[in-house]
Amino acid sequence: MTLKYSILLPTYNEKDNLPVIVYLIHKYLEISEIKYEIIIIDDGSPDGTLEVAKQLETIYGKDKILLRPRGKKLGLGTAYIHGIKHATGDFIVIMDADLSHHPKSIPEFIKKQTEQDYDVITGSRYIGNGGVSGWDFKRKLVSCGANFISQLLLRPKVSDLTGSFRLYKKPVLEKLIETCVSKGYVFQMEMMVRARQLNYTIGEVPITFVDRVYGESKLGGSEIVQFVKALLYLFATT
Repeated sequence: MTLKYSILLPTYNEKDNLPVIVYLIHKYLEISEIKYEIIIIDDGSPDGTLEVAKQLETIYGKDKILLRPRGKKLGLGTAYIHGIKHATGDFIVIMDADLSHHPKSIPEFIKKQTEQDYDVITGSRYIGNGGVSGWDFKRKLVSCGANFISQLLLRPKVSDLTGSFRLYKKPVLEKLIETCVSKGYVFQMEMMVRARQLNYTIGEVPITFVDRVYGESKLGGSEIVQFVKALLYLFATT
């Protein structure tokens, strides 16, 4: 039986990045002869992202590009729930649409998953030849600090707790989303903590995180406050 992979791409103002990320996914998965679909979940982007997505649907076909837009920005967690409802794959890949995650890593995730039938594979900036590109010292410091404090308090047994490039068995992702209460930026962190609680097996693959090429970062002061609150909540409840 040929396994199928559903790639969820939540988008908000990504009209410049979307054609590039879709092209790269297509390129690397076709080369590796991997069966896949890309589910684009646009949250009412005012910049015309959905119109670009419709053009991509015409180019690559409706079997490869599934458009599942929503009327407004409703958060990352609900975007995944929405995407999973329409996914026909055995596995779900979640990644950012802003080119910070390179699709060439997806075949590496799949290879790693098959080695020990892992429930979850997560990309890590903190193992092997993983790292970041295009960040200034301040952002590196914030990221490393957030990860260090998270490791200290939550002990998740994963080196990169705040990453958002992952592969899940579909039933595992559905179960994890059921148990998560966080929204937004901290959602990814809670997913790993819950995976540990439920004794799911987690494999790691080194990745290089690249700062977005087009558009503005969506991480601001409110997300950092939210992160601290969620970290304390998870520490108290897990």
